[in-house]
Amino acid sequence: MSENPAGDRPGGASPETRIWPVRRKRRRLRRPAHRPRFKGPSFNRVLPNLLTMLGLCAGLTGMRFGLDGQFDAAVIAIAVAAVIDGLDGRIARLLKGTSRFGAEFDSLADFLCFGVAPSFLLYVWSLHRFGGAGFIPSLIFAVCMALRLARFNASLDATPAPKYTAGFFTGVPAPAGALLALFPIFVGLEARSLDLPWLEHLAHAPPIVALVLIGTALLLVSTLPVWSFKNFKVPAPAVLPLLLGTGVYAAILLAEPWAAFAAAGVIYAGMLPFSIRSFRSLREEAEAMRVEEDDDS
Repeated sequence: MSENPAGDRPGGASPETRIWPVRRKRRRLRRPAHRPRFKGPSFNRVLPNLLTMLGLCAGLTGMRFGLDGQFDAAVIAIAVAAVIDGLDGRIARLLKGTSRFGAEFDSLADFLCFGVAPSFLLYVWSLHRFGGAGFIPSLIFAVCMALRLARFNASLDATPAPKYTAGFFTGVPAPAGALLALFPIFVGLEARSLDLPWLEHLAHAPPIVALVLIGTALLLVSTLPVWSFKNFKVPAPAVLPLLLGTGVYAAILLAEPWAAFAAAGVIYAGMLPFSIRSFRSLREEAEAMRVEEDDDS
């Protein structure tokens, strides 16, 4: 009787040999599909840059509205760019998506939205009546905005400043400077809605517009300490009045937006002396503590 090397059953293969290919196929089916991996920055790093791009588009759109004479839509576009500028940096820090590219891109967008666009709108609004001389205030404002942003970028690589300066800007920040410069347009639009032709004519007067524009430009490049509100702490008794005041202002903003914007500019300008006094008080306290430490040592 001859031996069967393939197994005891007819057919040439043992049960183990015939089942093995089926098991291998099942194992292959159970393996998870290979997902392709793409190289590049995460969405957390891209999102702040997308917001900056939207702000840049808002500033350009405001200039386009100004060319068409739609100054109400133009200043709203600038205000939207200011809101986005306040959000993109905070979102970048929250998502840990800060980068050198994002900082440089944000500065370029700020120059266009808050330096070029407001000066362009005011030139079309009033200063074009003076011809070439009317372009000078717009030019001064744009140049001062560029210098202010360049100084801010340079301070990022400078030696750390004293702790008491953490809650202050050096000079008026770019978005606030843009809204201050647009004050004549806010007054003119409110005068038009209230049917006050004398006030609207005053808001269009080139000397007044030039004075506001140059004054704001000097505030941009000044060394005045201005509250940044980043580390601003609200006392517990003032929380409820602050919430109520914010609600009232939001209602006024919806009902009379131009009056609300103009009032915000007046309040911000009136806040500057208090900001300077607060900075000097903190500086004197820091110097006194340093003198005491030197005496103890």
